[in-house]
Formats: sequence, C-alpha cells, structure tokens
Amino acid sequence: MTPEHADTMRDRLIVGLDVPTVKDAEKAVRELDGTVSFYKIGYQLAFAGGLDFARELASGGIRIFLDMKLLDIDNTVAKGVENIVRMGMTMLTIHSYPKAMRAAVEAARGSDLCLLAVSVLTSMDEQDMIDAGYEYDPHTLVLRRSEQALHAGMGGVVCSAEEAEAVRRIVGPNMAVVTPGIRPKGSDHGDQKRVVTPAQA
Repeated sequence: MTPEHADTMRDRLIVGLDVPTVKDAEKAVRELDGTVSFYKIGYQLAFAGGLDFARELASGGIRIFLDMKLLDIDNTVAKGVENIVRMGMTMLTIHSYPKAMRAAVEAARGSDLCLLAVSVLTSMDEQDMIDAGYEYDPHTLVLRRSEQALHAGMGGVVCSAEEAEAVRRIVGPNMAVVTPGIRPKGSDHGDQKRVVTPAQA
C-alpha cells in the first residue's frame, strides 16, 4: 500500500506513544483527540499491553504505525506480517534486508498495510557504522537501501530528515518517506544523532 491518504498536515503527523503504560498512552490520546489521527507504537508500549491497545484504537478508526522493525528468516517475517494485517494496522516497519522485505510484501499483498523499510537508525552516525562493520557511511547506505526497498515493492522508507530529499528522488512520489528524529530547537536529542527541527523538516 502507498500513502495516498496522507493529504493533510493532520494526516502526515505521526505522534509516538513512547510511554511505559497503556494508561499513559490513553491519556495522551485523549489530550490529542481532534488534533492527531495517527500514532506510533513501538517496543516499549507494545510489550506492556500496547498491542491490544493498538487494536482498540484501530477499530475506532485511528491509524496505527506499528514500529516493530521486523527482521528474521523469510517465513518468520511473513507469518508475523500476516498476523499484523489481521490487526488492522496502517503501517509496519521492516528492516531493509531484501529477502525480509520481499517476504513481507508477499505476506501483505492485497491488504491496506503500508510496509516501511528501516534504512539506517537515526541513532547511528558514521562512527557507529564503522564500529558495526558497515563499509558505507549512513547517507550512502540509506540511499542504497531505499533503492532495494523500491525494488522489493515496499510502501515506504524510514530515514532521517537529512536524507529525505535524496530518498524522495529515488523512490518517487508514490512511496511514503517517514522521518523520525524530529526535535524542537534546543531540546534534548536523547539517543538520536541525525536529527532536525520541525521547521527544517
């Protein structure tokens, strides 16, 4: 699936429910009701009852970006994607390894699930890439993996805003380009290294 629905700023903004409990997430959703229609749920909340909460939100028409960054043998990835399709999620992240992406695309075929290829984590800089044994700098690897995501039939790419323009030139207008690591000027970056401000994004 491609992101034809992302037509307005409200549709394009995804708020991360990066909180420890479902109670905290429920509070955030109540406070943002009418302003936000799209939420991201990652490991922290997912493993604290967040998957059931995600189903509940999705059944009420709220879109959910499930940030699981799946990576395993092909069959295991495919089975996981099949179950996530049945949950009614809008987006799901897969690490951008070609065989895993192809398995995920086949498993999601015919559904509305938009599969996003995680290119390079925004917490990684060039030294981290060297330490991990990669022969590419972050920018080069992001572009290489974006090409692989396009050829695998993925619905979009996750990259830092620093690379978004170059990624868009590769994947064209019909794939989503999702940019985490957006931080207000002067705010704590946490473990994020390749970040930009909302104005820059």
